Amino acid sequence: MTAQKGKDLLLKVDSDGAGSFVTVAGLRARTLAFNAAAVDVTDQESAGRWRELLEGAGIKTARVSGSGIFKDAGSDETLRAYFFAGTVRDWQVIVPDFGTVEGAFQIASLEYGGQHDGEMSFDLSLESAGALSFTPAA
Repeated sequence: MTAQKGKDLLLKVDSDGAGSFVTVAGLRARTLAFNAAAVDVTDQESAGRWRELLEGAGIKTARVSGSGIFKDAGSDETLRAYFFAGTVRDWQVIVPDFGTVEGAFQIASLEYGGQHDGEMSFDLSLESAGALSFTPAA
């Protein structure tokens, strides 16, 4: 496999709650991170006092973050509305030549900024709000 272009990692949001996904406009950087909390079951009888973990018992979470240029596109209004309403909606993260991660997320933060001599920018982060699915690239 050859190196992939970062610009090809796409973030899409279900814009109407009916499965109509639109790409979040203006993104320049995107990150997808998975986490699994460990459950420590170590006790005084643990071999050599090494930590022991309970398999499959931790909470799994995913976080998506992105930053870009504010374009006042339709997706920008969708993000604002979902943030202020606390909406949990399906999102897709499309990783080129790997697959698509899809599931419910909530916008945890939405920030806008800008310099007097530059463009207006935004940052957002999403937190998973349910089970995620993965569909491998065809």
